[in-house]
Amino acid sequence: MTDVIQPGTHAGAHADIHPDIHADLDLGGRPGLRSGGHPGFHTGPAPVREAAGVFSLGALDRDVVHGLVERSCELYADPTAHRRPLAGKVVGVLFAKTSTRTRTAFTSGVVRLGGTPIAYGPNDLQTNTGETLLDTGRILGSMLDLLVARTAGPLDDLYTISRAGGIPVVNAMAAEEHPTQGICDLASIRMMRGSVDGARVLYLGEGNNTATALAEGLAHHTGCTAVFATPPGYGVPAGVLAAAAERGRALGTEITEVQDVAELPAETDFVYTTRWQTTGTVKNDDLWRETFRPFYVDDALMSRWPAAWFMHDLPANRGEEVSARTLDGPRSIAWSQARMKLASAMAVLEWVAGQR
Repeated sequence: MTDVIQPGTHAGAHADIHPDIHADLDLGGRPGLRSGGHPGFHTGPAPVREAAGVFSLGALDRDVVHGLVERSCELYADPTAHRRPLAGKVVGVLFAKTSTRTRTAFTSGVVRLGGTPIAYGPNDLQTNTGETLLDTGRILGSMLDLLVARTAGPLDDLYTISRAGGIPVVNAMAAEEHPTQGICDLASIRMMRGSVDGARVLYLGEGNNTATALAEGLAHHTGCTAVFATPPGYGVPAGVLAAAAERGRALGTEITEVQDVAELPAETDFVYTTRWQTTGTVKNDDLWRETFRPFYVDDALMSRWPAAWFMHDLPANRGEEVSARTLDGPRSIAWSQARMKLASAMAVLEWVAGQR
């Protein structure tokens, strides 16, 4: 005989039935439906919403970028200087590509800010078996409060997930840009010289997603000089560089690109390089290392700017893009820059949670 559950009572497997459904149970104990169904239970897919989160530094307001840089510096000095803004929130941490610093920074950052992370690796989601990003976004948005994602695929994938799920997404690296690395780099510059404004930066190597983020970030600051020295055929995407340069000009910032080491600037405050083989990419030219060799950073090159600091986003291949003496030497801030990844991740998470 079937038990009859009266409204307001709890028994067995019926104990977790929503009280509004209790009110509509028929005498056989089966949930009935009011006219139009339960207001919290919809038919059809969820509506597509406006994307939210951090996708590109160029898409953020200048004040937001400045605020994230300042907040990163504060959290670097004191990682406990917050009010647990992620308390009670569940954050997906999706890394479809390898990561040491960024994945650890965001996972640790979620925990430190009071949230609960759920980690997804490259083989964990049903996208591997053909489920669409649209459907994936709908599901993630219904169960998570925020998503941090590294795909090394197109940035549009992250916009799709955000719009479909109505969930803020943090771009932890896409093919086009690595914006949270950009915040980390700007904060590292701020820590070394007291302000990003007026900084002179020389970037050598591939015009990759880290270079794009650096250009986009410096374009939000006043009186900077950024020279991107890149091998022919491996420059910062022309449209990105032009847009950043145009925004920068309004603030007295000059962003240029050269493809010959003979044209390097006479003065700079920071010399920045990255690993030549960017995560998630493959170069089609078998002789590409010869093309990159003139952009190698060692103590001989650094001697041209005796007061300049060396930066690297790591991981590094000692002997390829940088010498061990330079990377591990007294003018390298690469290891403090790496520590800044946690503080900048926390700053981004805190800001995104506040926009929810």
